[in-house]
Amino acid sequence: MGRLSKSNFLSALCCLCLNLGVVAVDTIRSSQFIKDKNSDYMISNGSVFKLGFFSPVNSTNRYLGIWYNNISAFTVVWVANRQKPLNDSSGVLTISEDGNLVVLNGQKEILWSSNVNNSIANSNAQFLALGNLVLKENTTGTILWESFNNPSHIMLPEMKLSTNERTGEKVQLTSWKSPSDPSIGSFSGGIHRRSLIQAFVWKDGRPYFRSGPWNGQKFIGSPRYPPFHDIISLVQDQDGTTYLTSSLLSHSSHFVLTTQGNTEARYWDSEEGDWKVVWKAMNSVCDVYGTCGAFGSCNSTSSPICSCLEGFKPKNTEEWNRQNWTSGCVRKTPLQCGRVNSGEAGKMDVFLKLMMMKVPDFVEWSAAREEDCGQQCLQNCSCIAYAFDSGPGCMTWTRSLIDTQKISYGTGVDLHIRVAHLELDTEGDVRKIITITVIIGTIFISIFTYLLWRWMAKHKARRKKAEGMLNREAHKKFPSEDMLGDNLNQVKVQELPLFDFVKLASATNNFHESNKLGQGGFGPVYRGKLSDAQEIAIKRLSKTSGQGLEEFMNEVVVISKLQHRNLVRLLGCCAEGEERMLIYEYMPNKSLDAFLFDSPKEILLDWRKRFNIIEGIGRGLLYLHRDSRLRIIHRDLKASNILLDKDLNPKISDFGMARIFRCNEDQANTNRVVGTYGYMSPEYAMEGRFSEKSDVFSFGVLLLEILSGRRNSSFYHDEQSMSLLEHAWKLWKADNIVALIDPMISEPCYEMEVLRCIHVGLLCVQEFAKDRPTTSTVISMLKSEIVDLPHPKKPAFTERQIGLDTESSKLSQRKCSVNNVTITMVQGR
Repeated sequence: MGRLSKSNFLSALCCLCLNLGVVAVDTIRSSQFIKDKNSDYMISNGSVFKLGFFSPVNSTNRYLGIWYNNISAFTVVWVANRQKPLNDSSGVLTISEDGNLVVLNGQKEILWSSNVNNSIANSNAQFLALGNLVLKENTTGTILWESFNNPSHIMLPEMKLSTNERTGEKVQLTSWKSPSDPSIGSFSGGIHRRSLIQAFVWKDGRPYFRSGPWNGQKFIGSPRYPPFHDIISLVQDQDGTTYLTSSLLSHSSHFVLTTQGNTEARYWDSEEGDWKVVWKAMNSVCDVYGTCGAFGSCNSTSSPICSCLEGFKPKNTEEWNRQNWTSGCVRKTPLQCGRVNSGEAGKMDVFLKLMMMKVPDFVEWSAAREEDCGQQCLQNCSCIAYAFDSGPGCMTWTRSLIDTQKISYGTGVDLHIRVAHLELDTEGDVRKIITITVIIGTIFISIFTYLLWRWMAKHKARRKKAEGMLNREAHKKFPSEDMLGDNLNQVKVQELPLFDFVKLASATNNFHESNKLGQGGFGPVYRGKLSDAQEIAIKRLSKTSGQGLEEFMNEVVVISKLQHRNLVRLLGCCAEGEERMLIYEYMPNKSLDAFLFDSPKEILLDWRKRFNIIEGIGRGLLYLHRDSRLRIIHRDLKASNILLDKDLNPKISDFGMARIFRCNEDQANTNRVVGTYGYMSPEYAMEGRFSEKSDVFSFGVLLLEILSGRRNSSFYHDEQSMSLLEHAWKLWKADNIVALIDPMISEPCYEMEVLRCIHVGLLCVQEFAKDRPTTSTVISMLKSEIVDLPHPKKPAFTERQIGLDTESSKLSQRKCSVNNVTITMVQGR
């Protein structure tokens, strides 16, 4: 028998040790084991960390984990089989036949795997000095998997937390459920990038703590910062991934995400034999995200801790007095930007400076210099606040100011809040304004009374004339190809109540800007209150609108005969002189897009509410397509046309573009394409063909927006995906569709239900109409009445088109829009 070489001898010795127990190596290869029953373990290079099987305090469950080797207080830093504990000592760590690291139980069942997709012929596992367990390919030394990219609740030195907003890939900490249960708890922590990078802790997918924006050296606007903040760094690589890492002072220090959701920096005090907490992210209730609601500010040294920002007042005074601040604050005085009022001309909005603030969430970045930052914000009517820091530069806000905090020390910055100039007036000036207002009001009332008397004399004649005009226009409009056909005789305009213009003007304070709910392609929409206290919503046709009498009459005739809980109810109309108005039931929560894409409101849309909205829209659509006596294709289904009542129940609105089918029709053609780009099906947008399936396509887009919390149009400038549909399809093909789910509803107990809805959404947006399900089938799919869903085919509009300008010049002129509000004239695509 030949002599063993030194390397062969060491390998043989290693194998012997691995089979006899009590192992102190840092590498294992195929067919080698770490066995719990033998008390086997691995020691990292440098002997700082130990890997083996353990039981948490007050628990008999067994887990594979990593802990400090030379620290007397048993401290676990990483756990493998967090979700599948062993109930005995049969656990084994080994390298499987496909080259993956696996934890097996006594029945050879895989409880945990490194889950590298491609089979690896030759691999080994090495335990590195920093506590990182890596799986490597032997020949090339390529790292295939590492525990640092799959952390538990502790961030060790040189570990990186990361996020890639394009791919949805992220590395985050996740808390233990309890000190005796290392399974994934309610909290996760990491970084998030919108315009600027911020660190977050999420509770059940919702923001729970926020650091403030990163300025290149530190997170600004944070009340407290680690004393060793100079060793924290953020970098971004070429593929768009942003990394946060820390080079802590020693191997016996780390950051930990606790079971209560706090983030702590700790180091080992060898003299006292205990962990010392040198920094906590959260030290008071003010550090909880959004404690004081929108436009509120939190100050832990004040009592009460919440107050409204300068220029704002509590939205609900009774709740505020009970120290329930979640409803937040509203403006005392409307902003003047874009408005010219009598006596106020030339007086612009101003900024009030709030010193040493933690800046709000949803910051937007601008390249403006410090001296230009405020002026740039002032000139943008959507800009409501700005701040400047030498790192990121000019920061602005256009959304509700949420999670703002007053701090007495730390890294606070000056925050400038936009308010109406009246907020700076002296008390004497206010009295003058009040006096002038009273005089003007008296004059106005006198004039209004006289005009009302004149109007009453002509009222009856005008009302009769309006009724005749509406009926003539209806009969003039609907005999053509685009109209009602055989169903016209079923609809009588006289059945719909006519409202007096003067009553509507009085109900809206003469269509005052403060009563304006929004602006659509039809024109502005106002909130009004009739003399009997009934609240209404009034759509007033704008003289400059791209839509006109045709859409007005279409909506009157179509919706007047529809009655369904998920369709908005038309109460009447007004047609006097050049005025054309539609009067609807008032929806206190406005439209779905105001909730879905506005972060403070988005929090209110948990999964159950979103699914109720999805079901409600589907039921309303089914009624239009199949159950009503008029078979109707909506043609403009989108988030801004879904209104929400006080209980967030959905109601489909805006039937100005709707078409009524004859009973024997399945599809129709039109030379006039109307709707909103991004929601229109390809056969309708490009060829003018519409059917039930074109509404199903729009519903699919809307479904994916509800599930992802992102607009379809938010991808127009994205280099990787041109639309939400393409983004969803890429994630589906990569078997990573979970990354599409809005973090606000990303909870394990709902995941299968959400994924099923995404599957249905992808079926609805398939390129060819024949492949899409009918509305009734969609409802059955959502209710899980159909168990096995078909595999979706490629969605429409998932490839960037070439030569659109040439092609579009050959198409007829069409009406469409790239946003959710207006309808503009462009070339058809």
